[in-house]
Amino acid sequence: MKNNYLISTGGSGGHVIPATILHEHLSQENDVIISTDKRGLKYLNKDIFTLEIINTPKLNNILFLPLTFLSILFLTFRSILLLKRKKIKKLISTGGYMSLPLIFAAKIIRLDIYLIEPNQVLGRANKFFLNSCKYIFCYSKNIKNFPDIYEKKKVIINPLVKKNIYDLKSFTPKSKKFTILIVGGSQGASIFDNELKESIVKISGKTSIKIIQQTNDNNISNLSQFYSKNNIENKIFSYEKNLANIIQEADLCITRAGASTLAELSILSTPFIAVPLPTAKDNHQFENANYYKNNGCCWIINQNLFDEKIEEILKDIISNKRDYLNKKENLKKLNYQNTWINVNEKLLKFIYEN
Repeated sequence: MKNNYLISTGGSGGHVIPATILHEHLSQENDVIISTDKRGLKYLNKDIFTLEIINTPKLNNILFLPLTFLSILFLTFRSILLLKRKKIKKLISTGGYMSLPLIFAAKIIRLDIYLIEPNQVLGRANKFFLNSCKYIFCYSKNIKNFPDIYEKKKVIINPLVKKNIYDLKSFTPKSKKFTILIVGGSQGASIFDNELKESIVKISGKTSIKIIQQTNDNNISNLSQFYSKNNIENKIFSYEKNLANIIQEADLCITRAGASTLAELSILSTPFIAVPLPTAKDNHQFENANYYKNNGCCWIINQNLFDEKIEEILKDIISNKRDYLNKKENLKKLNYQNTWINVNEKLLKFIYEN
């Protein structure tokens, strides 16, 4: 007999992508619903997922706090009705304030609650509900801001990536040119549009380069023309749901440091230069990148120093492949036992536990 589970998510891809992967793990044996706010819908295909929309208001405006409180109270009551109507047995949250009403509701009707923390810094919503959850799944032991009192609730799993990505691990890039992928993550990165292309042109004189770059729709034509004018082979795109299909073409990636993007780069053994988003809450993007740097897998550039440092680092990578190859080998070692089956068995073992 199948059980009914609900995954609570929303907001940016950093929350929603792990939810879709968790759905993939659970839906083979269970009926799974994903709850999201409207912002999260762009990452979710309604033909694939059973969706519920709960738009939790942001908590960052003190003037509207009384109204926000009333709204969350109403949404919590609505969530109780939803959980009962759908006969939900367990709730899993990928973090974020969007999950507050559903977790409150699950707590009130005494459902088992599980949390997922994809970042290397414990999110505020997850921290708030540590006392209420049965387990929290994390990607490493050393999560910043994690209270020692709840250490026994921490379950370490390999970073969540889509099942099909494991099949791409053995792929070898076909291009003879050194291919650099440049991505800004779900929230974009204009710094890569404005300051990077001139450095690319300078190093292209030393070696044959191909550029695959993410940008906004309005900039695709201009960026492509710029590279073509400078005799640099290029592929410019705005959004790609299956980023791994593009990662497998690359030798190196320049990227923000969202947990999902770094997890895909890691399992595909693609060394990367991380430029953490400085406005990320609790500096979690820096900590995400620093986890891989401490394992000898990447380079990190502070955004303030990006224009100054990027050309120097790229020149060093291209002229001295030893460091690059060491990082590629370290990524392989990091993922030595990272398989879909291993992750699946560990997740289900703890979620199915009574």
